Amino acid sequence: MANTRQAKKRVRRDARRRERNRYHLSRMRTYIKKFRKMVEEGKLEEAKNLLPEVISVIYHTASKGVIHKREASRRASRVTLLLNKALKKVEKQNLSA
Repeated sequence: MANTRQAKKRVRRDARRRERNRYHLSRMRTYIKKFRKMVEEGKLEEAKNLLPEVISVIYHTASKGVIHKREASRRASRVTLLLNKALKKVEKQNLSA
């Protein structure tokens, strides 16, 4: 347990920050999961509309310092790539049919 006044203050401050960080991280993960589920279910138009919002949430999380900006960039790239691959796959099926 913390002994000094400063150490006690740090414990309180860290608890507030941890709670705030968990909120942002959880929100980002939820958006990504929702997006991935849409792509898997083939709801590509809905996913296409949700993509800018997902990317925005990812970069917002980075701006809060919860994740690094390169991690945010990587995550945004991966969700974009996921949608593009799914769109390409559907387009290929339509051409061959």
